[in-house]
Amino acid sequence: MPARRIHRPEGSHPEVDQLVGARRLLGKVALVTGASRGIGLAIARALAAEGCELVLTARHSSTRKRTGRERRRQESRVPTTACDVRDPAQVRALAAAIGKNFGRIDILVNNAGIAHLATPLRELPLAVWSDVLATNLTGTFLVTQAVLPLMQRGATIVNNLSIAATRVFPGSSAYNASKHGGLGLTNTLREELRPQGIRVIALLPGATDTDIWKTLWPRAPRRKMMSADTVAAALVNALALPPNSTVEELTILPTGGAL
Repeated sequence: MPARRIHRPEGSHPEVDQLVGARRLLGKVALVTGASRGIGLAIARALAAEGCELVLTARHSSTRKRTGRERRRQESRVPTTACDVRDPAQVRALAAAIGKNFGRIDILVNNAGIAHLATPLRELPLAVWSDVLATNLTGTFLVTQAVLPLMQRGATIVNNLSIAATRVFPGSSAYNASKHGGLGLTNTLREELRPQGIRVIALLPGATDTDIWKTLWPRAPRRKMMSADTVAAALVNALALPPNSTVEELTILPTGGAL
């Protein structure tokens, strides 16, 4: 599972290009999980624009192949590596490959996550509950634990939790629980790593126009949502802060308010 060096993706992404492009993160090694689409892909593009060396992961090979075809049409070239964040063996193999090829990780973005159809708790299948918690919460734990030995003072961990980490949405009990648990994990990790000079950021985007709404709320009013590029640009600005400062919790919301 080789880690691959890439250059800045081609194509026009004006929201990112307007706020980044000064290459403030030149030479940093960044790992982004769940990077095949949505916010993960937007973050990968923004980091590439800032000069990062990227390692990107996605769970399903079919998703990666489809995304590759879409990117070729868009003249965007961002390779991804298969890794199911629920699988400890795959996560360990990924960390070993990064260590062999790069020797370190400067930025970890735990972005891999899934949602579920709006379902009252009394009707929610255990299999759905288990899969959401395994991906959104345990996956973050596994990846972080595996790559921490590759992180040094000045590195940053970003956990993409969504605004659901601080609010609840009826019918989304597993998703809400995974994100609330993720915030607790993030806050604990920050205090543990503070003496080592490793920053930990909780990323809490509100309604963002991504594919996850096909599961959460297929008829959601996407015109009122933010773009994934907006979230990515805000995160890059936080990552570019001097090492002696940090954004601990980054909340980004549509100016139009609730959907």
